[in-house]
Amino acid sequence: MAWSNSKIFSAFVTDVLNNTTAMDMNSDTINVALYGTATPDQTVASASSAYNTGQWVTGNELTSTGWTAGGLGLAGVASGFATNVYTFDANDKSGGATDTITACFGVLIFDNTIAAPVAKQGCCYNYLGGSNSVVAGTFTVVFNVSGIFALTL
Repeated sequence: MAWSNSKIFSAFVTDVLNNTTAMDMNSDTINVALYGTATPDQTVASASSAYNTGQWVTGNELTSTGWTAGGLGLAGVASGFATNVYTFDANDKSGGATDTITACFGVLIFDNTIAAPVAKQGCCYNYLGGSNSVVAGTFTVVFNVSGIFALTL
């Protein structure tokens, strides 16, 4: 199935709650990488959610001068809990001023700090609503005003 929605990887939630992985969402380096052709799957194993594995191989990643392989680190990361909702958010992310990106459908959000048990494990993927492109301009990922992802408890 092609891109159609945004999801949190079930392995991310399980691994964090079971202390299988030591992700620290408010202090680790969290990256965003652009993807065109991919078939995201929320229920893949941890190893298949990671950057450069499964659907997230570099052959499916979109790069340009300002959007290098491995994605870009997010700034303004905020991780918090209020009114029974945990929210993870960051500033919108822009590449270079002369990027050419064609047919970008979504992004992978992954922890670029951890190396074990799974290096660069994915947290979630976000659908951008359809095909997005820019020619010799700035490609910006604009995150939802409600956050990159939220968990209602």
